[in-house]
Amino acid sequence: MRIRTRLLLLVLAVLVPAFLVAGVGIAYLYSEEREFHRENMRETARAVALVVDKEVARREALLHALAGSPALDRGEFERFYRHAHALAAERDVAIILHKTNGVDQIINTRLPYGAPLPPMLPVAQKLRAQYPPEATVVTNLYKPPVGKGDSFGIQVPVIRDGKVLYYLVMGSYVKQLQAVFDEQRFPQEWLAGIVDRDGTLLARNKEPEKFVGKPVREDFIRAMRTEDGFHEGMTLSGIRATAFFSRAPNSGWTFFVSVPDSVLRRPAEEAALLMTGIAMALFALTAIAAAAVARRTARSVESLRRAAERLGHGEQVELHHTGTLEIDAVNAAIVQAGEDIRSARTGLEQRVAEAVASAERSQRALLQAQKLEALGRLTGGIAHDFNNVLQTLTTGLELAHLRSTEPLARSALESSKRAVERASELTRQLAAFGRVQDARLETIEPHRQLMEMIPLLRSGLRADIDFRLDVPQALWPVTVDPLQFELALLNLTINARDAMPDGGVLQLQAANETLPRHTGELEPGDYVRLTVADNGEGMSADVLAKALDPFFTTKSVGKGSGMGLPQAYGFARQSGGLLVLRSRPGEGTQVVIYLPRSERTAEPRRSPRQAPVPRARREMVLFVEDDPLVRNVMPPALQSAGFRVLCAADGEQALRVLETGEHIDLLFTDIVMPGTINGIDLAQRVRNRYPDVRVVLATGYTEQRVQIPGVRTLAKPYGVSQAVGALLEALA
Repeated sequence: MRIRTRLLLLVLAVLVPAFLVAGVGIAYLYSEEREFHRENMRETARAVALVVDKEVARREALLHALAGSPALDRGEFERFYRHAHALAAERDVAIILHKTNGVDQIINTRLPYGAPLPPMLPVAQKLRAQYPPEATVVTNLYKPPVGKGDSFGIQVPVIRDGKVLYYLVMGSYVKQLQAVFDEQRFPQEWLAGIVDRDGTLLARNKEPEKFVGKPVREDFIRAMRTEDGFHEGMTLSGIRATAFFSRAPNSGWTFFVSVPDSVLRRPAEEAALLMTGIAMALFALTAIAAAAVARRTARSVESLRRAAERLGHGEQVELHHTGTLEIDAVNAAIVQAGEDIRSARTGLEQRVAEAVASAERSQRALLQAQKLEALGRLTGGIAHDFNNVLQTLTTGLELAHLRSTEPLARSALESSKRAVERASELTRQLAAFGRVQDARLETIEPHRQLMEMIPLLRSGLRADIDFRLDVPQALWPVTVDPLQFELALLNLTINARDAMPDGGVLQLQAANETLPRHTGELEPGDYVRLTVADNGEGMSADVLAKALDPFFTTKSVGKGSGMGLPQAYGFARQSGGLLVLRSRPGEGTQVVIYLPRSERTAEPRRSPRQAPVPRARREMVLFVEDDPLVRNVMPPALQSAGFRVLCAADGEQALRVLETGEHIDLLFTDIVMPGTINGIDLAQRVRNRYPDVRVVLATGYTEQRVQIPGVRTLAKPYGVSQAVGALLEALA
């Protein structure tokens, strides 16, 4: 089958469904146009219903004005009659004043004052009973006993001091409602009318004298039970029509406008015919254009076939422009086929190289993490044991200091305490590669912390190094271990100094940064970015790949431990951030640390002076500690502060003490203990079983996060005053 035939079939395959779709569209347009006109008719019915209510409201307002007449207050009914009679004659209405029993009339402007008056109609009495006494009532159509012609009434109460004294009624001929139709100027084909609550015609724009006072059809009455809508049926004149109706909210009457179905369908049919004509014309033009395009496309495809044959024979193919973008693109692709194949081969090789490099980087990152994890477990265990030893020394030295009065001995004890504090700081440095310790975390202001460190950092630099600072004051707070923070910056500064043996520029910058999306291993969010950059020797690619490995160093023996960059990297990961290292030989090194913004405000600085030991009130403390040295030295210290103390060597023993019924006020427990119950498990069980027992935790080092609300954690070694303060704070 030739390409021209295929194209023609393709055009037919497109045109036939398009014709069907157009038919559906025209049918939809016809339906929408008809619905549009229906909605317009509904809106017309609603608007005129409001006009009817407005006419009723105008008469009601006149009655309320009459009801306020002073003559009624004084019982001067004759004077009130003259005033009401003048208003009634001017408007061709009847004004009636009757008693609240709904029967006896007092005045009727259609009869002389003093003449015998008929009773109120029973229909009006029955309708009045359906409403509250103070409500306005609009009646249905009725035959008045005095006067001529069908009428309707509006009844309002005459109220004085919150009491209904009389009812004032305005009776109007329904023919006065014909003015509503005159104002609207409905089209000749439309039939409009007003129906009362009983389904009786009050007014009609056509032949009112023939149909007013007659009930509408039963099916229309059933349809009018809703407030508004439309009804398809026969008019009283026998014409097939659709009636759109709306109930006036105040009078309760229903206004309708009835349009013959032939008139209602006319706009939609005209629009559908117009669209059908346009669609047929467009289809004819499309078919003619498609035939022309098919012939032209067939010639272009034939030229493409000849170009492919020349390419297969190894001949040079010239680029011919046919005017069809797709065919010209294929022709150009054939010409460039050889070059594209070579480019594709080059690109594939490059992607393979990038994939290999990415795999190597991932492998190095995995090895780095495994090394740091192993080192963290080793140093964490050492830190835990050292902290228990230091806790014993700290408590013992404080007890000795409290009981010693010899100046020389107290001086020696102070020196020993400072030595223990120094050992504690060294132990904390060991934890740089392990899990972050909650007890060590503080929320700090980076600007203040950095400004306090500047003298220390400057003291480690030579005179030939230009130290430049860019540390704005409005830095976000961060939650870190302050000692590890200072140690990381000090290590980075020393590394930068050693990388510039002939002097240079060292820059320390800090800034707030918001990451809108995942960046490397960082989650989106707010971070404080710390940058330490130098213009020193830089690192080669091989050295850069190993720079974060613990104990790796390029310095000579005795000049470097290889722990500076790994410590800074471990600090960044412990704090929930990341360290990024960039370096090139001869261009210097840049180390960037991202620390996540803390939601808490910075904590006030703690005074380094020794706080006095507060006093307890004989509360009972259950002290749980597996280390016998700490378990021997802490109870006397707590007892000297006013506590009573019971001891337990592990979690199981502590639970047995609690189960004996002994009254316990406080549980003071270590976290890392032998057995199946550690300190965190013990704290959770005590909180669940004994909610009145307050809990304080202590730890030298732990791999677990403490996530118990309201439970404070002390870091070993802690002072006696610090422990007593935490216990009293828990009691409070």
